[in-house]
Amino acid sequence: ELPGWRGDPNALRQAGELSTDGLLSAHNRRKKELLTYANSHTGLGFAEGILTIGFARRAAAYKRATLLFRDVERITRLAGGRVQFLFAGKAHPRDEAGHRIIQAVIQAGQRLDGRVRVGYLVNYTMWSGALITSGVDVWLNTPLRPYEASGTSGMKAALNGVPSASIADGWWAEAARDNENGWLIGDAENPDDAADAESLYKTLEERIVPMYYDRREQWATVMKQAIATGADFTAARMINDYKNQYYGS
Repeated sequence: ELPGWRGDPNALRQAGELSTDGLLSAHNRRKKELLTYANSHTGLGFAEGILTIGFARRAAAYKRATLLFRDVERITRLAGGRVQFLFAGKAHPRDEAGHRIIQAVIQAGQRLDGRVRVGYLVNYTMWSGALITSGVDVWLNTPLRPYEASGTSGMKAALNGVPSASIADGWWAEAARDNENGWLIGDAENPDDAADAESLYKTLEERIVPMYYDRREQWATVMKQAIATGADFTAARMINDYKNQYYGS
């Protein structure tokens, strides 16, 4: 419904004019496709009607994939029956620390013992990456600031109407408008695992979960604003900037 956006990303700025019903319907089709795939690989019974949060990227220590599980009882209370999580990503074959991170996420999900669904999609590919960045409801990013150089997965999610809940690092430090096109978590100036985890739990409990279930129109508006934000984070925009600002028109 935004013709020409691939060639001219400025078209994305008109995302606010998208039909709410059409946007949600398109997203739900992608979500169904993702969860069908996830269930076929995990057997965990992910449900289409439950808020689904995604985290998919290279397994590296600074990305803090396990931050979500810092307080297992807290995440159980706020997410049980209301939020489910899908993780994906690879580590370099020789990166033992990265493999330990993946194992830690899988074990954390197992400790929750079905109280909260947590799945890890192995054999991460460009195809499954496209599926998860378009099919989840929220994109989670919890890097230790200031080590996130960019965060391209969040940009891809935004183009699909999937808002981020993220530390203010990488692209999100520029793009975030809290509670409008996504959510800021943590203290950008004083990164701390305990404080950042608490901020994540509080944001989920007090803002994201209530909006998703109780304020459909507002949720759709956040999705539209996420798409509009993507106009500033495309290769087309970058190339045009080089052309106009460095090489002349």
